[in-house]
Amino acid sequence: MSPTTVVTGIGITAPTGLGTTHHWDATRTGHNAIAPATRFDPTAYPAQLAGEITHFTAEDHLPGPLLAQTDRVTRLALLAADWALADAGITPTHLNAYDMGVVTASSSGGFEFGQNELRALWSKGSRHVSAYQAFAWFYAVNTGQISIRHGMKGPSGVVVSDQAGGLDALAQARRHIRKGTPLILSGGLDASLCPWGWVAQLTSERLSTSHDPHRAYLPFDAAAHGHVPGEGGALLTLEDAHTATQRGAHIYGEISGYGATFDPAPTSGRPPTLRTAIELALKDAQMTPTDIDVIFADAAALPELDRIETQAITDVFGAHTTPVTAPKTMTGRLNSGAAPLDVATALLALRDQLIPPTINVTPDPTHTIDLVTHPRPAHLRTAMILARGHGGFNSALIVHTDHPHPHPHPHPPTTPADPREAHT
Repeated sequence: MSPTTVVTGIGITAPTGLGTTHHWDATRTGHNAIAPATRFDPTAYPAQLAGEITHFTAEDHLPGPLLAQTDRVTRLALLAADWALADAGITPTHLNAYDMGVVTASSSGGFEFGQNELRALWSKGSRHVSAYQAFAWFYAVNTGQISIRHGMKGPSGVVVSDQAGGLDALAQARRHIRKGTPLILSGGLDASLCPWGWVAQLTSERLSTSHDPHRAYLPFDAAAHGHVPGEGGALLTLEDAHTATQRGAHIYGEISGYGATFDPAPTSGRPPTLRTAIELALKDAQMTPTDIDVIFADAAALPELDRIETQAITDVFGAHTTPVTAPKTMTGRLNSGAAPLDVATALLALRDQLIPPTINVTPDPTHTIDLVTHPRPAHLRTAMILARGHGGFNSALIVHTDHPHPHPHPHPPTTPADPREAHT
């Protein structure tokens, strides 16, 4: 029998807050973190809103030598890794280096670092380009820097499948644990809110051009017209359940099911395969649709993609049955960071027996789902998280807990993952 994979630590750096407590306090109450972009001047572009992380000063958290060689996304990832390990009660130097690994997801790598170095090349010449450009831009840089910082020499890697990548990374981490590695740090973050990254995202023709932060990102709404991009994500400490229990770790929940598919070409005439990914995750978890208490939607906010997601959910779970929520309406879509943040949020929802809301949306009645638009207390043991990447990636992941908190928790306590939140 394969070892059970559990989550023992959460590290969050998101527009809704730095650290688990700040994020959950904002999310459970429906705080909108979408606003006009400030990290660059967006006025020349049709899309001008973003989910930005504010009040983040890297120097408060990381040593100087790391700052010179890292992009913003890697700095956020290193902080999330520190918090995820601290929350799990893990001191990496006390463990065998080969018993720990890192698997992250990335959609863009260090775009802002690369842009700055290209600007230096064009304006000043090659002698002014940092030697760290060789790796600071790279998709795998977060995995590399985290493993170096914490001495993690076990199985590691990076997954690139856009918005679905975060779930795929967690699934890959679970495979490593099933093969015998006791601990894997996994999840994903992205931070490409710079002109180079902005132009790259605009080419998808999926960005909302609304200038109203409250009506820009509207999945499952008749006015849906694209998404708002954001930055950040989450990293999770995953462990073999037996090892975690032996050392007395707090367990948020189990990763009990996963499924992934790839859509056929749009011109093939064959249907999308999100439904199949959902069914594969249920089969992997040995569960039925009635076992799922809440669904965290991908929420593309494009009419056709929303229709496909609604159809997949309805086909499997039935119309207006299992509650559906999309808290990413508060942050924007974070590329590879979105799904791990949803997983972290789902685990907190299971802990506190509260479904966080999908804000700003007026549900279109043609979408036959029970969309949660206000905080909703509920009896929760199992959550499914859905994610789709541009080009046809579909992933579904199930988290489960046998010991939900008996009552909704109005003020979640500060977790050990947030020892420096007071300084953010």
